[in-house]
Amino acid sequence: MKFFIDTANLDEIKEAYDLGVLDGVTTNPSLMAKEGISGEENIRNHYKTICGIVDDKVSAEVIATDFDGIVKEGKALAKIDDKIVVKVPMIKEGIKAIKYFHSEGIRTNCTLVFSAGQAILAAKAGATYLSPFIGRLDDIAFDGLELISQIVHIYQNYGFETEILAASLRHTMHLVKCAEIGADVVTCPLKVITGLLNHPLTDKGLAQFLADHAKANKG
Repeated sequence: MKFFIDTANLDEIKEAYDLGVLDGVTTNPSLMAKEGISGEENIRNHYKTICGIVDDKVSAEVIATDFDGIVKEGKALAKIDDKIVVKVPMIKEGIKAIKYFHSEGIRTNCTLVFSAGQAILAAKAGATYLSPFIGRLDDIAFDGLELISQIVHIYQNYGFETEILAASLRHTMHLVKCAEIGADVVTCPLKVITGLLNHPLTDKGLAQFLADHAKANKG
């Protein structure tokens, strides 16, 4: 399973990359704004900087919602770097644009997916990645993990090549459950990835080893 980090913060991206487990980055306008990045040129420069940190797969989101606008923005984003994946919303014009990008060899990430029906459309159109939002479904009392399971089953039935990129992960159990279900990719904040390191028995065991070492070498 691939690990993507969901942020526009350069320090967090570097930390995840240095950990040795990072496969890509996802961003969106909200994450850019959180880092104080605004203006078309500044945003593109920020994407370029991110691409310089990681090996591949940097999702850059379009703002337009009409076909021509999505295509224009998507092409411009794809020209920033070969690592860019154009992030397109799950709307009618977005599906049309995904089909177009697929024919042009431009990778896409279909975002804001909340149903299996939407997942089927994105795969049929040729999306490279599909981003179902687990946490946001949980927020409205729907089982986000059940949606991941359903999409995995459907994609396996028909051999769809679109990779399932589980998004809006809130905690480590979301990540572990996605791995059990068979999601191809997860994207999450840095704290969810580093949270996998934690276990009280690891801390207790290490403390005991260090104490025993100190005792054995005392004096």
